[in-house]
Amino acid sequence: MQLRYGFRLYPNGSQRSALARAFGCARVVFNDALRVREDARAAGLPFVASGELSKQLTASKKTPERAWLGEVSSVILQQSLRDLDTAYRNFFDGLKGKRPRMGAPRFKSRKDNRQSIRFTANAGWKVTPGGKLRLPKVGDVRVKWSRMLPSTPSTVTVIKDAAGRYFASFVVETDPSEVLPETTPEVGIDLGLSHFVILSDGTKIDSPRFLRRAEKKLKKAQQSLSRKAKGSSNRGKARLVVARAHAQVADARREFHHQLSTKLIRENQAIAVEDLAVKGLARTKLAKSVHDAGWSQFVTMLEYKAARYGRTFVKISRFEPTSQVCSQCGVKDGPKPLHVRTWECKACGAVLDRDINAAVNVAKAAGLAVTACGARVRPGLVPAQRDETGTHPKPRRSTARQAGIVLL
Repeated sequence: MQLRYGFRLYPNGSQRSALARAFGCARVVFNDALRVREDARAAGLPFVASGELSKQLTASKKTPERAWLGEVSSVILQQSLRDLDTAYRNFFDGLKGKRPRMGAPRFKSRKDNRQSIRFTANAGWKVTPGGKLRLPKVGDVRVKWSRMLPSTPSTVTVIKDAAGRYFASFVVETDPSEVLPETTPEVGIDLGLSHFVILSDGTKIDSPRFLRRAEKKLKKAQQSLSRKAKGSSNRGKARLVVARAHAQVADARREFHHQLSTKLIRENQAIAVEDLAVKGLARTKLAKSVHDAGWSQFVTMLEYKAARYGRTFVKISRFEPTSQVCSQCGVKDGPKPLHVRTWECKACGAVLDRDINAAVNVAKAAGLAVTACGARVRPGLVPAQRDETGTHPKPRRSTARQAGIVLL
């Protein structure tokens, strides 16, 4: 399978200027190609093919208005056309119902929060013996390597985020030998807000709430930004402060998700989760907490790490009544409001923890071999043994006496 490895880049002044030029050229090529297709659509003409767009790009580089496109690598310009094809393909697939709907391709702006260019293998980029990344018409950029790449990358994408940081994203093929040895535990996971993860064995992991903890700092930075005049240099500096504060929150959340997902994958042979409607929950009064938790990112990590390390990953339907069914006897007890954290089953009398009970039901719905012992808060009534059942008559008092003791 293909994976992405991201590393931080530290370009110098001239290299940042070269990268800014490359970002701008890729953006112009994308917008020019999008304008050609939009004009053809407005005129009722057929859809302009990718080959025709490539010919027009080659011709425009020879004109005085677009001669500066030759100052950057031609590969990133062709890849910009491929990005436009991908955007159209995703848009049409959404209309056909092959994937979730998304908007039509839009024009890019130099003020976008994210700028990126992509180099393929035929671009001539490489990692130097000194550990730097050599990019065509950019130079040898210093990279902070945090790990070794498992194989030779096929492409590298250079990204500049809203906080002004540069990253290199490598696409590599993973080795099948990375499959972990088999283990016994199988676990169901219930995702929440007060506790981020609740396991079917009774383990609860608190939610770090990175955004809530950083709200005071974010509020102060946002207030400072709002006081700056639009278009001024001070406003640009204040915008970077806000972007870096948000980047710190996102980085901390991503690191937490990586560590927890790797731990669960290594310790369990099979994992089951519920397919939550995150978009729907994000439109409720719990929107900020839902976004702060980042459930979708965490589930995505579990899914690809399970495929990479040979684990079983199961996602059950969101309509499964995991919070309504007793994990002890299987009786459906009906919906319950969110403030009810423990409830007593009317059928068997077991008092259940809502979250652990849901995690156990997630595991059962996925067909995992788990026990429901962790869901019980306190034991209910224990059924009598066969020889103890029935109605016993009341004992009669006897008047017989033996050695001065009254026999009852």
